Amino acid sequence: MALINSVISWLMKKRMHQIELFIKYPLEVQNEWLKKLLYAAKDSEWGKIYDYKSITKVEQFKERVPLNDYESLKPFINRMQNGEQNILWSSDIKWFAKSSGTTGDKSKFIPVSEEALEECHYKGGKDLLSIYCNNNPDTHLFDGRGLAMGGSHRINEVNNEAYYGDLSAIIIQNLPFWAEFIRVPNISIALMDEWESKIEKMAQATINHDVTSISGVPSWTLLLTKRILEITGKDNLLEVWPNLELYFHGGVSFTPYREQFKRLIPSDTMHYIETYNASEGFFGIQDRNEANDMLLMLDYGIFYEFIPFEQLGTENPRSFQLDEVQTFINYAIIISTNAGLWRYMIGDTVEFTSLNPFRIKITGRTRNFINAVGEELIIDNAEKALTIACEKTNAVVSEYTAAPIYFEGKQNAAHEWLIEFEKPPQNLDYFIETFDNALKSINSDYEAKRYHNMVLRPPVIKLLPQGTFYKWLKSKNKLGGQNKVPRLSNERKYVEEILKLI
Repeated sequence: MALINSVISWLMKKRMHQIELFIKYPLEVQNEWLKKLLYAAKDSEWGKIYDYKSITKVEQFKERVPLNDYESLKPFINRMQNGEQNILWSSDIKWFAKSSGTTGDKSKFIPVSEEALEECHYKGGKDLLSIYCNNNPDTHLFDGRGLAMGGSHRINEVNNEAYYGDLSAIIIQNLPFWAEFIRVPNISIALMDEWESKIEKMAQATINHDVTSISGVPSWTLLLTKRILEITGKDNLLEVWPNLELYFHGGVSFTPYREQFKRLIPSDTMHYIETYNASEGFFGIQDRNEANDMLLMLDYGIFYEFIPFEQLGTENPRSFQLDEVQTFINYAIIISTNAGLWRYMIGDTVEFTSLNPFRIKITGRTRNFINAVGEELIIDNAEKALTIACEKTNAVVSEYTAAPIYFEGKQNAAHEWLIEFEKPPQNLDYFIETFDNALKSINSDYEAKRYHNMVLRPPVIKLLPQGTFYKWLKSKNKLGGQNKVPRLSNERKYVEEILKLI
């Protein structure tokens, strides 16, 4: 391990200097990246359509290139999957990250170029380690192994030239040798596509290693760690892995899971670091211990724009650059990337917590909200209110989803919350009252609609048996990987499906 440690230490020191550079010159770095992207793609089919050769200013780029979502780029991506090259991006693209975001039936196939793997996803992984070790110089992280709780789908061949799989599977398949050396379990288990068998094999394969770090989506990580405790008969993870010091998490809000992890890992020195990594790119890393925001990574081959949430759906929404954004305003993220996603709406919303440096926190999804009567309830509101209700009632939420109950006869509208508790409240009525009051204090539109029950009546909360959401995900063939329970929906499809299970 000594050679590995010395190589990693050298790389980290070099990288921290580069991070400090984009923190100091954020606008210059971003504008330079846009120039690089336009130049690289100028001879692609897309670059010729929008005459990238003649674009010299950001304003020209924004005026000429339309905003896109997956549906608008899908015809181009389909051609790339069928083997055509130089369509959206100049270099050959052979990998496509299969992504559904939540549990929607339709899958997206996001192009992943060599440049995106090297300059974005791998760079993000290395930066995680660089930032953590820079903040914690006494770490013993590299004395042990890192447990990677990645995706579950095997790599699938599309044709002789193209392949698709979960992003984490693509990354693991292409890892550099030094990363593979410190990671567990081995690749044959990591790339298994049958999730229940995989959990069992991962548990058996990692018990006897000295695991110092874990990375993965919280819900599936909990499933694995609980199985490990069942097998070993231990009370907590520190009895299995006494040198465990770090958990990298992302994909969903950590708020509902924090108390469960504290019980599983009873240590005041355990670190929890949030990342913002999606199939479309690696966007943010928590750069301070105990913070609740992330540094926006500006030199990963991604050019950013931001559209105020209230402008979404309007005819000509205006996008903002970094020198125009403000703190604590809800923005939809627009990206242009080194894999050929141009002015692409990824579907996430964020707010800036700091403008020097640029730090963000995820607030929700552009399609993951409830706005049945003008209340504009987003995931961030829900997470904060649930945290307050849990603190006051000594409850612990493990999973939840919510949808509106629309007006029916003389009955006013309401929000129906299906909640699976790790530790239920002793008094559900008090939990509902506390939760409702918290939502009112956080969201003025919700408070207005709740006034005297005139539009919205109090929340309807239904306690689900443990394992209900797992059964629902299994019924949808959506176990593991990037699959997540949709927190909020403006229609009742998911709620009705789950209610049928019980």
